[in-house]
Amino acid sequence: MITLVARTTAVRRGLAARFEALPARRQQLVQDAGLAAALAAVNVVSLLPYRTHLHPLWLALLLVIGQAVPLTWRRSQAIPVGLVVGACRVAYDSLGFPFAPFPLGPAIIVYTVFDQKGTAVRWFTCGILVAGITVSQSSPGHSEPYDALFQVLIFAAAMGAGLLSRAMRATLRAAQRRADRAEAELDEQAARAAAAERARIARELHDVVAHHVSLMAVQAEAAGALLPGRPAEAAKSVNVIGDTARTALTELRRLLGVLRGPSEPLDTTPAASLRELAEVLATVRSAGLPVDFEVIGTASELAPGVELAAYRIVQEALTNTLRHSAADRASVTVCYEPGFVTLSVSDAGPRRGAARGPTQRRGLAVRVADGDEDRPGLVPAGPGFGLAGIAERVASCGGSLTAGPTAAAGFAVTARLPVR
Repeated sequence: MITLVARTTAVRRGLAARFEALPARRQQLVQDAGLAAALAAVNVVSLLPYRTHLHPLWLALLLVIGQAVPLTWRRSQAIPVGLVVGACRVAYDSLGFPFAPFPLGPAIIVYTVFDQKGTAVRWFTCGILVAGITVSQSSPGHSEPYDALFQVLIFAAAMGAGLLSRAMRATLRAAQRRADRAEAELDEQAARAAAAERARIARELHDVVAHHVSLMAVQAEAAGALLPGRPAEAAKSVNVIGDTARTALTELRRLLGVLRGPSEPLDTTPAASLRELAEVLATVRSAGLPVDFEVIGTASELAPGVELAAYRIVQEALTNTLRHSAADRASVTVCYEPGFVTLSVSDAGPRRGAARGPTQRRGLAVRVADGDEDRPGLVPAGPGFGLAGIAERVASCGGSLTAGPTAAAGFAVTARLPVR
């Protein structure tokens, strides 16, 4: 017994697997064939108890089978199948055969038409249905009024079920379209977020590379100017170059950690903030530019994005001073006020293009002259992207920026950022 059950289960699973492997249209054909066979069997069985009243029996059985078997093709050929099924039903009633089975075959084809076809075909089906019911009810043996009412109710229920199925399918399609649109919008938002993240990384890379490479260029120029007469100071400049390079690599490694692969470890180094300005100031001072630093007000907690933006603004402004200014001193002011933090970086020297001859900066010789921008050993004085990067950072925080020459022939950058 157990072996028989196991075999039956295995056969059932095998048939289910084969059915699922069929194309969708073939699956529908198999389902409709099963429905047609079952309905044909029901029609035949319902007539067998009254076989003595049916003459000839074979014709009655053929007509009730004809109301069921064509349903195998009801989805692909609804109208021809409906005409065949309806003709078999009307012929059965017109020949005066009693004990007619329920008109399930015609009802199923009416349901199919109202579920799948357009308005014109549905109205055509209604006309054919009214004509068929009229002919059937006019045949002998159909004199009872409830018989016509019974037929109308069956076909009305089939029509309603078909329309309901059609409406549900339309609702599902609309929901699927909404889901597709929502998914497309999510993909678009993800793409915009990725683009914004790439822009942020580009700004970070510019700030890190420009600041540290500018310092290394200044120190390298200083080392070249100090050798061979002042080896001790030249060695100090070389040490600063090494420290600056290592710092740049550390920051780049932290920044590019967002682009790591899934198997790479997560870099948990905290983002730069105003608390780390002392290191930037020390590095700039070691490059030969004295920097005055002042904090006004009580330091308040800033949002992480504002902290990083403020740090990069000061760093980039000092980098611009090193690259483009011949000033002997710069000043940095951080002013905390309710709801805002104001950063000011200024210098009192002329731009590099306005300088003449060498400028001494605490033992650091920097040659600047008109037309010498491309000569070896000279710190580049091009416009770069520093001020544009500062403007982007200020805009990303919803702040305001003021930048331009000062009355003392210097340059000042003032950024006012909201703390949140």
